[in-house]
Amino acid sequence: MSTTSEKQLPQEVAAWRDPEMDSVKGTETPKDPNKGYIALLGWSVNAIKAAQKFDRRYVVVAPEWAEDFCTANNIPFISWDFIRLNDRSMEIAVRLKEEGVDVAIPLFEETVEWSGAINSVLLDSPRMYGQSILFRDKALMKRRAQLGGIRVGIFEEAHEKEDIVRFMKRVNQTLLKLDGDPDDPIHVKAFDKAGCLGHRMIRTLEEIEHIPDEEYPLLMESHLDGWEFAVEAWIHDGKIQFLNISEYVTLGYSVFVPATEELESWRNAITKQIELLIKTFDIQFGLIHPEYFVTADGEMYFGEVAYRPPGFKAFELIERAYGFSAYQASMLVFDPKSTKEEVAAFFPREVVDAKGYAGCFGVYPRRRVVSKLEMPKECVDHPYFESHELVAPTEETVPDRSAFGTHWGLVFFFGDDPIKMRDLLKTQEDLDFYV
Repeated sequence: MSTTSEKQLPQEVAAWRDPEMDSVKGTETPKDPNKGYIALLGWSVNAIKAAQKFDRRYVVVAPEWAEDFCTANNIPFISWDFIRLNDRSMEIAVRLKEEGVDVAIPLFEETVEWSGAINSVLLDSPRMYGQSILFRDKALMKRRAQLGGIRVGIFEEAHEKEDIVRFMKRVNQTLLKLDGDPDDPIHVKAFDKAGCLGHRMIRTLEEIEHIPDEEYPLLMESHLDGWEFAVEAWIHDGKIQFLNISEYVTLGYSVFVPATEELESWRNAITKQIELLIKTFDIQFGLIHPEYFVTADGEMYFGEVAYRPPGFKAFELIERAYGFSAYQASMLVFDPKSTKEEVAAFFPREVVDAKGYAGCFGVYPRRRVVSKLEMPKECVDHPYFESHELVAPTEETVPDRSAFGTHWGLVFFFGDDPIKMRDLLKTQEDLDFYV
């Protein structure tokens, strides 16, 4: 691939040049023409850097605002805006096929459906588009799981406030609540958004009034008391190649990998559940990120499954703990030209080959009005502290958090003791990062 020198670029484009990027330094790993040609759907600089250090040809498919950065850094790029699938959707699939691309990899929830549509063309597998819809529509997803014999909580769709009122009353009636007993909470979630976005726990009927009309329709679920955790599983030829268990300390706040011995003791049972998930959803390749609950009586309940990298920089945590690139792992298992031997040689052994425990904490301001970022000494002086990506506040008034909210940035830790890591991440919740 020919490269563009900085002198040849317009000044506003050259400003985006990153001198540390392999495509600029000329140190990019040579690409193997006998391996797959991969399209990365969405924008992730870390995914691009991983692709540059890998031996597969790649092209970034992202909105036009990414073009200057890609031009400045010699990154192969195709502009495409990921609006909802429409009559023009086939254009990108045809273009990628003409380009010689073998497979499209979704980097974000919003590109999962696109990857299914595109891969149904590239891999001549029409069922893949329907499968991608199952990964996005949480109600369809849970119905498919039920059909496969996977245990899920009670769920229904809500199109208006009255639907949530009826559901909450019916759930609590089923639980034989008496007058005066506190109601069991329920959860409402957006049908097709990632992670905690749009996720609310409803404890009282009054809280239903605070849900804006534009958030409907919603998925309603009964509350499961138990230990929630996540899994990242790389699948090739219908079989698990590597299975990581991510331990949540507080949902929406903190996570670390690998998990404690207590949670890892469930690995065999978790593996069987993932194998059932693979069979139920007919997954032949790729990366899945399901979430589960283990209840007090040892039952495991399926929460949901995503077909893209997790949030909270889980890929980066896995790389810090194990040393392999989780982005490259995804490129490997998605590539139809990868061999079984190549895949088997790529992955380390779960848990035993980890160099330590990597965790991160999502910071939410604890005050209503803030003026500056001030890293707490209890955080930065801890031997496990490594880095953070917090920035100074741009406004003094902290916006109200809707649902679980969006964190203001992550703080990263690494150490050799999972219990210390768990306790450290829990302690961060009581600290003020913005004062």
